[in-house]
Amino acid sequence: MENDTFGKRLKYLRSEKGLTQIQLAQELNIDKSTIAKYETDKIEPSLSMLLVFVRYFKVSADFILGLED
Repeated sequence: MENDTFGKRLKYLRSEKGLTQIQLAQELNIDKSTIAKYETDKIEPSLSMLLVFVRYFKVSADFILGLED
């Protein structure tokens, strides 16, 4: 997964959990279009949203940001 973007990592983690974008959005109480924008790297999460993803997927910030495998 080297050189992956946040969006690619998010999509990978979501897929590993077997969730659709809609299901993840509902779990995190955010709009489905926001998930889609994250996954296509059209927008980046705020620090507080990044922490939500880190806690939800139980991964490090370095992993989800593509800084480590």
